[in-house]
Amino acid sequence: MTESAQDLEAYPMVRQCPFDPPRALAALQAGEKVRRVRLWDGSAPWLVTGYDDVRAVLSDPRISSDTDRPGFPHFSEGSEARRRTAKTFINMDGREHDAKRRLLTRYFTVKRTAAMRPQIQALVDGLVDELLAGPKPVDLVEALALPVPSLVICDLMGVPYTERDLFHRMSRTMISQSSTPEQAVGAMEAMFDFLDRMVSLKDDEPRDDLISNLVVEQLRPGLLSRAELVSMLQLLLTAGHETTANMIALGTLALLRHPEVLDEVRSTDDPELIANTVEELLRWLNVVHTGRRRVALADLELVGEQIKAGEGVIAAHDIANRDPAAFDDPDRLDIHRKARHHIAFAYGVHQCLGQSLARVELQVVYGTLYRRVPTLALATDFDAIRFKASNIVYGVEELPVTW
Repeated sequence: MTESAQDLEAYPMVRQCPFDPPRALAALQAGEKVRRVRLWDGSAPWLVTGYDDVRAVLSDPRISSDTDRPGFPHFSEGSEARRRTAKTFINMDGREHDAKRRLLTRYFTVKRTAAMRPQIQALVDGLVDELLAGPKPVDLVEALALPVPSLVICDLMGVPYTERDLFHRMSRTMISQSSTPEQAVGAMEAMFDFLDRMVSLKDDEPRDDLISNLVVEQLRPGLLSRAELVSMLQLLLTAGHETTANMIALGTLALLRHPEVLDEVRSTDDPELIANTVEELLRWLNVVHTGRRRVALADLELVGEQIKAGEGVIAAHDIANRDPAAFDDPDRLDIHRKARHHIAFAYGVHQCLGQSLARVELQVVYGTLYRRVPTLALATDFDAIRFKASNIVYGVEELPVTW
């Protein structure tokens, strides 16, 4: 590490409040907006904090998502090892990215996910029935937050939910910044083996599900290799449950800590207010909390700083979603705010493919759980809650609740 790098502030930075971005990010946003920071490997990428500047980074074709390029600011040693072993279309650029993404877009359109709402509502109602009929206290992560998106993505893809322990465990290892390269790559390879078996089963006996369709339409004609298909499926299965599960639990905890807001959510029958609540919690919490990582392909200027080709760039969308230039009184949780322009799902061509499905899942959960369990309360001291500070996806380890 060079002497200049040693003097830089380490990133990610430490939170002072579990619901807020680190104060150092807010100070940076109020001042320099763009500056170098120090990563785990001693590299010194540029950190971008302003809302407009983050959107500019995420939509600039001169700034790449390709994790194979020198200078890319990897999340951790384990993440770097995993990306060097295999990568998905979210870490590709241009036509290569667009072609692979298009294979999946029809499964996650607004129209298609809206049609899934009755199915998701029945699922949530059934899980709440089981919760109310069972013992208490209960861990809401295991009882509701994790099962909802896991069941939905399993049904969509055609993956047996009975295999959830395997893919939950492997996903946690892959997204932990504390995983060693051997652990991260081993977990990914275990997921690949599992999904490769799924591909074989669908090839032998196709069903009406995403994996079967991709096998028949892309794998058999040779349009996708088996490795490309399996890598794509791993991304869907992991991202399809991790982010939403953490938003359900963390959002519930945030509402429990804001009882006046929770009372309003619990008592409303207005779907627009529930939708606003989802958007505001996505803006306010930002479960993907270690920035969107990129690398410059060409020399460019950003907020007066000269960024050279090959230098890493991190778009800190968590603090960008608290930018007073984009949101009035941004640190306040306000479910009446029109927050749909937040960038919790990123921005530009790489914005989250499954955002429409995540919105429906969150709307159903937030619109059902608190109404059906009106006395929902924490079953432990708030200070005893363990947060996933070392994970790429932020949330709580457990959420003990009672009623």
